[in-house]
Amino acid sequence: MKKTYKVEVDCANCAAKMEEAVKATKGVKDAVLSFMTLKLKVEFEEGAQPDEVMKEALANCKKVEDDCEIFL
Repeated sequence: MKKTYKVEVDCANCAAKMEEAVKATKGVKDAVLSFMTLKLKVEFEEGAQPDEVMKEALANCKKVEDDCEIFL
């Protein structure tokens, strides 16, 4: 399953860090964050619960960039 989320991030470097944090989250198969469009496209692993996975992904992103936001 694939979903797209709106994000808020200040710079391209922070966006790259957020993308890596989301990719490292359990249940995420792949993720691509576009700083230009402020969109995060996430592909979930089979059987993953997107809402739960994205809560954890946001927590991981906050560790890297505390003022970032993913609009779930």
